[in-house]
Order: sequence, then structure tokens, then C-alpha cells
Amino acid sequence: MAKVTELVAQLAAPAVAAAGCEIWDVEYVREAGEWYLRLYLDKEGGVDIRDCEAVSRVVSDLLDEADPIEGSYTFEVSSAGAERVLKRPGDFEKFLGSPVLVKLYKAREGRKEFPGHLKGYDNGDITITAGGKELTFPKAEVALCRLRIEF
Repeated sequence: MAKVTELVAQLAAPAVAAAGCEIWDVEYVREAGEWYLRLYLDKEGGVDIRDCEAVSRVVSDLLDEADPIEGSYTFEVSSAGAERVLKRPGDFEKFLGSPVLVKLYKAREGRKEFPGHLKGYDNGDITITAGGKELTFPKAEVALCRLRIEF
């Protein structure tokens, strides 16, 4: 049986495309004793509140009809954000050269966070350039990698 996130992505895809957006990610998580179903959107030029509202109305009705989740949950639709987490190989390919922040599970050289520019992605291993040096982080060490805004 498919995971809840996969079912929701399939269910939502036509409505998201009709709104001129694409699905960046779907989360189904428990926080503070409550379940949340989150649909993150992306589109060229950025997602605004009207996009989120349009998708939310249609997908909420589709979820009510299909009822893919037992029990209660809160449904949220939002932009993937400027500092979005990169998860899939395609995310890393799309943002090669972009400023990122790599967070590690355990400290390396006395720290867990490494800002830099995304240089490469190979089977989960992430390479960045930072301060004129090239750093590679094995997949098992990386807690997350997200885009970073530079000022």
C-alpha cells in the first residue's frame, strides 16, 4: 500500500497543476500530539497566498471525498519557501551553485552547520564550497541541507 504522502501527492497533482504550481513536498507529521498534513508548493516567480488558497480549497474537498487518512488532522498548504530543504536528487541538481546550509548530526571541526555553495550531489553525499575550500559530507552525516539566503 502506498504511503499517505504519496497518495496525497497523486490526489493533489491535477489541482496543483491547474493552479500553475508544482508539488515541492508533502509531509504527514505528528507535532504536539496533533497530526498535520502539509502540502508545499512551488512555481516560477514564487507562490503567493492566492495560490495556496486556491489549491487548499480544491484539495481539501478531494481529501474529504477520497478520505485517505483515518482520524483527524490539520491540512495546510504553503510555499516551499526561499530557504527550503533539498531532499531529492532533482532538488540538488536544480540548485547547483546556490547558497546552502548543511546541518550535520554530529559536530565536525567543532561545529554542526556549514554554509557554502552547492557544488555537487552524488548518491546522497553533498559537496559544497566554503571559504575557498571544498567540503564533502557523506549522506549518513547529513541531517539536512537547505537553501540559504545571502544578503
